[in-house]
Amino acid sequence: MATILVTGGAGYVGSHCCLALKRAGHDVVVFDNLYNGHERFVKWGPFERGDIRDKGRLAEVFAKHKPQAVIHCAALIEVGESVKRPDAFYDNNVTGALVLLEVMREAGVGAFVFSSTCATYGEPQRLPMDETHPQNPVSPYGWTKLMTERASRDIAAAYGMKFAHLRYFNAAGACPDEGIGERHEPESHAIPLALFTLLGRREGFKIFGTDWDTRDGSCLRDYVHTLDLADAHVRAVERLLGGGSSLAANLGTGDGVTVLELLASIERVTGRKVPAAPAPRRDGDAPALVADTTLVKRELGWTPQRGVDAIIADAWKWHAEIEPKVFG
Repeated sequence: MATILVTGGAGYVGSHCCLALKRAGHDVVVFDNLYNGHERFVKWGPFERGDIRDKGRLAEVFAKHKPQAVIHCAALIEVGESVKRPDAFYDNNVTGALVLLEVMREAGVGAFVFSSTCATYGEPQRLPMDETHPQNPVSPYGWTKLMTERASRDIAAAYGMKFAHLRYFNAAGACPDEGIGERHEPESHAIPLALFTLLGRREGFKIFGTDWDTRDGSCLRDYVHTLDLADAHVRAVERLLGGGSSLAANLGTGDGVTVLELLASIERVTGRKVPAAPAPRRDGDAPALVADTTLVKRELGWTPQRGVDAIIADAWKWHAEIEPKVFG
């Protein structure tokens, strides 16, 4: 099997990718600067600390471990923060990706799996959103991801590399039995925020808008378990290493869940009702974001295996029981 370098492998999705790669029989090397990642999440291969903008450090790691492919998860990810500090996001996410691609090219590594996002699409013009949907991001974060897609596509064409752009919708869940899960500072995602309310870590949960054009008036999102995301990354990297063609693919379930439905799921799973109150709409929110998953099913044979209740159950176990033990 192959040796795979996972940038951002100490982070949320990256650590789950490392677990999935190891279970599939691959060797894993984690490259992370620990800005968003956690060394406690590095369990399935050697850890190399460094920044993706540091060409010399990256080159050392490539020379030492000789990976056959890269899964690139390292990035700044907070959308709101990207509006406040766009320069930092472009520097880290775009410059870092260019440096990484240059080192890959010089090392003769030709398989690049990129952790992208549905934020590259911007405001939905149709639902569900397929891969031909126009890409017009509404945040600097989304633009950094789209620019990396474009750059890696052009570099691949020029130098004979192959890529897989995996556009996540709403990553969620955890793998509590392996001691990894979602831990962001600050946290801005709906599921952990709702669970934090139940755990007494915050006061109340806000429903941003109750008059959207959805089935119950609350925003609708496509939640996909991070273990299912990780499985897609394994399939993508094996496709490229096996001689398959490049692709860009959505990673979602194809089924949206509204905020009110999400809260109902939390109540079913935990037996506790989340204290929630309506709040004004937030600028930039779309009423609904749902993936068309036809292409990924056809090209990677990938179908997510875990629904929203399973996502909530794993997240609840992680935040309530495991996270306090892992992080003291």
